[in-house]
Amino acid sequence: MPYKAPVRDLTFFLNEVLEIDRYTNQAGFSDVSSDLVGQILEEGAKFAEEVIAPLNRVGDQEGCKWDDGKVTGPTGWKEAYLQMVEAGWPSLTCDPEYGGQGMPAIVGMAFGQFTAAASPAFSMYPGLTHGCYEALHANGNPEQKAKYLPKLASGEWGGTMNLTEPQCGTDLGLIRSKAVPNGDGSYAITGQKIWISSGEHDFTDNIIHLVLARIEGAPAGIKGISLFVVPKFMVNDDGSLGERNSLKCVGLEHKMGIHGNATCVMQYDDARGWLVGQENKGMAAMFVMMNEARLGTGLQGLAIATAAYQAAAEFARDRLQGRSLTGPKNADGPADPIIVHPDVRRMLLEAKAIVEGGQAFVLWTALQADLQRAEDEAVATKARDYMGLITPVLKAYLTDRGFHAASLAMQVHGGSGYTEHFPASQYLRDARITMIYEGANGIQALDLVGRKLPANGGRAIMSWFADIDAYVAEHGGNEAIRPFIDGLAESRKALQEGTMWLMQNGMQNPDNAGAASTDYLHIFGLTALAYVWAQMAVAAQKQIDAGSTDPFYAGKIATGRYFVERMLPDVGAHLRKLKTGADVLMSVPADAF
Repeated sequence: MPYKAPVRDLTFFLNEVLEIDRYTNQAGFSDVSSDLVGQILEEGAKFAEEVIAPLNRVGDQEGCKWDDGKVTGPTGWKEAYLQMVEAGWPSLTCDPEYGGQGMPAIVGMAFGQFTAAASPAFSMYPGLTHGCYEALHANGNPEQKAKYLPKLASGEWGGTMNLTEPQCGTDLGLIRSKAVPNGDGSYAITGQKIWISSGEHDFTDNIIHLVLARIEGAPAGIKGISLFVVPKFMVNDDGSLGERNSLKCVGLEHKMGIHGNATCVMQYDDARGWLVGQENKGMAAMFVMMNEARLGTGLQGLAIATAAYQAAAEFARDRLQGRSLTGPKNADGPADPIIVHPDVRRMLLEAKAIVEGGQAFVLWTALQADLQRAEDEAVATKARDYMGLITPVLKAYLTDRGFHAASLAMQVHGGSGYTEHFPASQYLRDARITMIYEGANGIQALDLVGRKLPANGGRAIMSWFADIDAYVAEHGGNEAIRPFIDGLAESRKALQEGTMWLMQNGMQNPDNAGAASTDYLHIFGLTALAYVWAQMAVAAQKQIDAGSTDPFYAGKIATGRYFVERMLPDVGAHLRKLKTGADVLMSVPADAF
């Protein structure tokens, strides 16, 4: 079965759970209705299913080709990218001042789930470009915005971010790329950057690189890093392209997955670049793009899981093997389809619960991104707090669980999944990188416990607890969905207990915080999914109580029950491990490994 975009799942959460029509008084929502969003997603689904998805296997098999600095994408990819630009999809959420359509982030994140599932490698080209657009939109000067944003918004030009170097990844304070003033407002940028997604390709006439480098004489470490915009081709005052800049792709990485995306080694040799924002404030400016990329990576991990689950469910319905433990279910056939077996259903339901819960978590978070622009400062502040708190959770938890779902999908396929005759292998290989890039998941966990929890005196986590408490109090009397509400309340209690343990033990010994961080993040992730599953259960039960016989609503309740009864109890194990502290890890001498 080809990939099928989950339009109904997303519109259910948007319209019946979040009730987005309530937000017409918020910035970005005034001209947006649920009907319009539904139309956008229907058309977006067609584009993802009919144009992008057929290219996914082609990209995996062919990959990109490098020839003396030039990179060619897989067969049909350039044409599909140009179709995307022609249809206006890259500009969906961009500022109308620069040619964008001004849709809310929540609409872009919904459409992004479709493209990333259809082909994660393909979706990275417009995804990185949009991140570049956002960073320049937030930090560029008026001249830079006028020069670059219209073509970035439309997707006519590509965009990248250049952080990593051979000697440093996470610790960007070690970068060696240098910037020397040219005396005319520009800088000469020299250095090598590695693992640059979409760094070179043949889809666009120009590629706008955002590059971290150190101006001569700048302070050591992270405090001395600046951000520069470095175009592949110079841009003249009239918007036309000028001479080629002195930068090039000197090679492509040979990777486990996402073969269709060009992962480049970029060499800058006195390339002309222009400072973005202030000197030595490059990390703050780049964080706009990095946070966007982290949300996009969480979405990508979830989207791959969605496609992998769909393929596994189809295989399980068709594959005949053995007989049901309770008697034949396909009496006229030689065997029963494997979907009759309890353990196969366990794997499918686990993946389904991750996928549908994750879809809702992404959209809930995207709404917070939109509410950051609210005129009510209290609403905007709360949304900004949540974005800071939730971003590392969404990135790490959804990519971890997305890979797990892709692994379950391969297991459902059995030996067939380990071959290249079925898509399970590609989904598993493509999913693995999501746990590593844009900040490895262990780094996300450290960011959560070390920076995000204590920010503003813990204001964000306290607000999160208060929102959950209010929701539990509001719906605690609804007997039909009591397991969901009780499960949410218990998970919230465990999260608070873990938070208090970190406060009491992490400050005394930072290794305790480090040792507990991943388990804490997983408790947080499970609580977040419990929250959105409770919301979906309330909305679905409301329709059932009103007399609806649509199996969609009963299906939501059934899948949610699996999450509550078979997955949410993992909170207890994570809390118990969290409390063991660092001693069991740090007491082992390094030479014992």
